[in-house]
Amino acid sequence: MTDHSTPGGRPEADLAKELENFQQIASSVLPPPGEIPRLPGLDIHGRLLPLNGVVGGDHIVYIDFNARFDLDRRLEKATDPQVRESLAKGRTRAGLLLADVAGHQITDATVHIGLHHAFLTGVAYELEMHGEVTTGLFEKLNTRFYQTANFQKFISVIYGEIAQNGDFTFLNAGSPPPVIFSREFGRLVDINADRLTTFYPIGLFPSEQNLDHSRVAASMTKKPFTTNRLTLLSPGDILLLFSDGLQDHTRGDEDYFPDHLEALLRKVHDLPARGICDAIAADVAAYGPAADDISMIVVKRG
Repeated sequence: MTDHSTPGGRPEADLAKELENFQQIASSVLPPPGEIPRLPGLDIHGRLLPLNGVVGGDHIVYIDFNARFDLDRRLEKATDPQVRESLAKGRTRAGLLLADVAGHQITDATVHIGLHHAFLTGVAYELEMHGEVTTGLFEKLNTRFYQTANFQKFISVIYGEIAQNGDFTFLNAGSPPPVIFSREFGRLVDINADRLTTFYPIGLFPSEQNLDHSRVAASMTKKPFTTNRLTLLSPGDILLLFSDGLQDHTRGDEDYFPDHLEALLRKVHDLPARGICDAIAADVAAYGPAADDISMIVVKRG
């Protein structure tokens, strides 16, 4: 008789059922196509390519302020003029969050599930208090994950808001900096380093501003988050956010990023954002086997 139990004594069928249940829970927070923001003059699409199974350590959250929130009602109830002004700006912008949990096991999705719910809860609170998402939300997320991340699972995060006029204001906590492909010049544009300020990943060090960490040595704290700003200047320009799985993708000694990616974008830049995502995904797979989760968000100016 064959024993189909694990070394711990649990039947393999039970563990397989639990893994399936976990994947269903993790998949429930993946963004459905209907959550992709719709703004005049912008075309947005994203793609998650988990290394193992249906889910992994990468995650995407879209914030279509017009669709997710009742801005009219919030404006009626807001009494602070600054809050009202900020809420009104939400009609012309959308939020994009791309997160990468350290590691690429299926169970790393437990961390991004926690981030997903904490982030969206924070966004609702931020709109009530400020009318917009501020860097303060990410200071609180950093504190929360630092205090609970004794398993050393920090999270690289980039969050930005794209406006209808092509302005992209973003905060970068340990993610690769975004790139812009210029349709006019047919290449990735050079971006000054002072416009690409990057901070430590979420949960790695305590925030300098958190008074509860006042006894921690200053050298072991994180400076307050600040934002950067880039602009899609011309129709056809492409903004690409991506995880380090794309940046580090290789074929032997040959790097995929940036030269091979740039050559591909030169061929497919006239496709819609979804087509560009499809083309990158197919090209990455053809280039060589992945060694990490890969995720991306494409924003194309119309």
